[in-house]
Amino acid sequence: MIGDRIGQRSRAGVGTVNCCFLTGVVATLLLTLPGCGALQQPDYPDLQVVDYVDLDRYLGKWYEIARYPNDFEQNCVGVTADYSLRNDGQIRVVNTCRNPDGGTKKRIEGTARVDDRSSNAKLKVSFFWPFSGAYWIIDLDPDYRYAVVGEPGRKFFWILSRTPTMDDETLDGILQKMPGWLYDQDRLYYVPQFGE
Repeated sequence: MIGDRIGQRSRAGVGTVNCCFLTGVVATLLLTLPGCGALQQPDYPDLQVVDYVDLDRYLGKWYEIARYPNDFEQNCVGVTADYSLRNDGQIRVVNTCRNPDGGTKKRIEGTARVDDRSSNAKLKVSFFWPFSGAYWIIDLDPDYRYAVVGEPGRKFFWILSRTPTMDDETLDGILQKMPGWLYDQDRLYYVPQFGE
């Protein structure tokens, strides 16, 4: 396993999508809405998603191994995301994180809906209606052991795993793909996981 390097490559994990601070989430989502912040983002080519996601296999708990730093996950470590199917067909999203000392947990609940039924790889996640953000699955292990999530503006990026740690070979394989997605691995923040 890869050792921790505080603030750089602690390669231990943190759970996904979104967590914690209301104002950070709302501000971030506003930037992703058409007409609000889209003009400030560079014009990137299309971000390719995986061919198909079996949502039944994707459901369950994911640990965040690495992410682009963002306002709504400040001081969040030990982050996990739990996905489950709701009665209305949407996906229930529950993100949890801990303080850096491993203490108090924070939790936020939202919903995700599939935005592209042909692949199931493009979702919209909302924690505060009517705001939502893109959640695009751009890489996925055939056995659903890891997933990589991004969005068209390249502002957000997450590496997720079914376990609190990821082996070097798998992680390095993902890192080598980042330039092709126009993501910068030097911006990654690897956050410690506490496991279960």
